[in-house]
Amino acid sequence: MFELLNKLSPLPDEGIPALVPPAGDPAWESIDPAMRGEILSRAAAWAEKPWPMRTATGFLAFVHTGSRKADEDPYFSRRRKLCWAVLRCCAEPDAPLDDVVDGLWLLCEETSWVISAHNVNPIPGAPSPAEFPLPDPDAPYIDLFSAQTGMILSIACALLRERLDAVTPMLAARVRRELERRILTPFMTCDEFWWMGFIRKDLCNWTPWILSNILWCAFLNPMDGEHRRALVVRAGAMLDRWLDVVPADGGCDEGAGYWNMAGGALLDCLELLEKVAGIRLWNEPKIRNILRFPLCAELGGGWFVNFADCDARPFLSGERLQFAGEKLGEPALTALGQRVRGSLDRQLSDVPHLTRLLSLLFHPAGNPLPETAPGDTWLPDLQLRVVRRGAWTLACKGGHNGESHNHNDVGSFLLFRNGEPEIVDAGNMTYTAKTFSDRRYELWNTRSAWHNLPLIGGAEQQPGAAHAAREVALLPDGLSLDLADAYGPEACVGTLRRALTLTERGLTLRDEIALREAKPMTWVFLLRHEPTLEAGCCTAGGIRIRFSPELRAEAEERPVDDPRMAACYPGSLWRIRLTAAPSRAHDRTFTVEGSDPHA
Repeated sequence: MFELLNKLSPLPDEGIPALVPPAGDPAWESIDPAMRGEILSRAAAWAEKPWPMRTATGFLAFVHTGSRKADEDPYFSRRRKLCWAVLRCCAEPDAPLDDVVDGLWLLCEETSWVISAHNVNPIPGAPSPAEFPLPDPDAPYIDLFSAQTGMILSIACALLRERLDAVTPMLAARVRRELERRILTPFMTCDEFWWMGFIRKDLCNWTPWILSNILWCAFLNPMDGEHRRALVVRAGAMLDRWLDVVPADGGCDEGAGYWNMAGGALLDCLELLEKVAGIRLWNEPKIRNILRFPLCAELGGGWFVNFADCDARPFLSGERLQFAGEKLGEPALTALGQRVRGSLDRQLSDVPHLTRLLSLLFHPAGNPLPETAPGDTWLPDLQLRVVRRGAWTLACKGGHNGESHNHNDVGSFLLFRNGEPEIVDAGNMTYTAKTFSDRRYELWNTRSAWHNLPLIGGAEQQPGAAHAAREVALLPDGLSLDLADAYGPEACVGTLRRALTLTERGLTLRDEIALREAKPMTWVFLLRHEPTLEAGCCTAGGIRIRFSPELRAEAEERPVDDPRMAACYPGSLWRIRLTAAPSRAHDRTFTVEGSDPHA
């Protein structure tokens, strides 16, 4: 798709300052007064905070204790403090420049712009983190946040070039030298970074996210025009490799929360290429599907389908959704973006994505479009099904257990009533060294035992792409699929046919199971509200689950003590387990209705 970039003429030698209005530009006088006030108040608060130390022991903590925060807290705080100082100097031309000067110099002095969790390039033959616990300054690696650091420094210099040069031209020269050494030269000369797609083909959000920031670096800094053209062509080839991995339906197996870094980063690339080179790809079917994916996954009220490592109430860059909707001519997507635009602070407190904050400043929400009642969703490649009937919304999935940011959750589902979550997926937790290691499935939230799935004689689903849904069939009001292959051989399962059907009265779930030897079956339901159990009935929140009184029912509270998960589910979640006696054949039907059917 991006092969057309091969036909580009050489791009300008100088940077392209029109991409950002520099300090002193009239655009800064016309920003929303509330946003100006937010910039000044947040910048003043950050100015009171000292610059945090980023230490070797903090970096080593990832290997020694599994902590990412020991390095990431000072790492991101430095970048946020710099971003707010830059914005203050643009919104208030007489504001002191000291924090900008110090921030630029501090980041240039860092040994590496890579965070501790990303220090090793994960390709065959690469050293383990334990073998390579500190960064090598002579072999810079480009990860997500080194590229983002390059973007922040490039924008800071573009916005404040005149004032910085008045202090000393050495500042901008130092920044350009570090960008060349850490980002631009490695990007053009190294083919071994995994996210480029030369060695590994299992690409994910890293590819478009890194490339969007590298393009900002390339377009805002002086560079020979032919060299700039070659960089853009190389980036386009990598985007094509990533697009080859993305399914035709545009589904993001990492979840809607990762659209910011996947589809949203693709959008950033497309916007830059249109502005700089006149490249327009808005009508390409796959690109349209990628950009509108959050609309397919929206459940209303800030809730989204949250399979895999997705927060149940994720932060989405609303302005980016709005911009995508406008480019695609999709009013529903535009309206979604308008509803979730959020604050400037939220843009920097996610990860310090300065470009998104500037877009929020200079791309107003405009007159709000009416919210459109969403219809049903079926993404056949991702195998995501969303059905809405009356007060009810069902989201269910097929897929496989080798997806990016995978949870062992083939065949699991979510159920909402009156816009509120009732049967849920716990979603994501704060990342540690264990999260993306061979111990990932020791984490309770990734295991099928904590998803809305059956356990076969205690056996859970297993990780890997071979553990997949089979015979997936779209139903008018739901989904049918066979889950047998999602389990390992110890489960002795021949078939496990699951059918989910939603009507205005509620959900019907039927599992028909044939085993090669007699085993007990336990059905798990993860609930948002504390349940009350009776024979053949469980009442929780706004729902009542009915089941055979032959099943032994038990409930377990799971306090949500992880801060990331607690932002979506404060308090506790509850797991109910419904167990049938050993048999080679199990055929069970569960119905979910409103706890007050007349409400």
